[in-house]
Amino acid sequence: MNTQRFTQFLDVMDALLARTSSEPEILDQGETALKALIAHDDWLPAAYAAPKPAKYQQYLLYADPARRYSVQSFVWAPGQGTPVHNHTVWGLVGVLRGEERCEEYPVPGATAMRCVHQHRLSRGGVDRVSPTIGDWHAVSNALADAPSISIHVYGADIGRVTRSVWDTATQQVKPFVSGYSNEAPWIAAR
Repeated sequence: MNTQRFTQFLDVMDALLARTSSEPEILDQGETALKALIAHDDWLPAAYAAPKPAKYQQYLLYADPARRYSVQSFVWAPGQGTPVHNHTVWGLVGVLRGEERCEEYPVPGATAMRCVHQHRLSRGGVDRVSPTIGDWHAVSNALADAPSISIHVYGADIGRVTRSVWDTATQQVKPFVSGYSNEAPWIAAR
């Protein structure tokens, strides 16, 4: 396993966030770094790539001690996906294995809450989210016969951020904190 690829990615993100707070610059340069990371599938430990039958897994890989960003692996078994939710911070989603379906939604209350655009993200592809460019979506595994894994980078420790989910039963926004599927990050300190 080539864990150095991941630590090199963290070095790039550290340097980027030390240099700028410009969201467009972070998204552009962060996307380039994430694409370089997910171009290789030899660095993610099996423990952080394991699907579970009950629901998708959100494994914390790294949380920056300065709280500038965090990195997770999302593991989707066939048929698994998220509810419609937001992030409140910038984010990058890159597919390491498989393929994902992304359904984009408007800000609740602006118009009817229904999917306004959907697309698939194949291996190596990267999506962007943020309150400034579009923050509400639902994500699911696009494959019916295999797991999919994506690597997410957010401008906060996203598993501890109070965000919102769209409750389809009540047609209302509800607060939630996603948490993580693991107790401790893969890389705790560098």
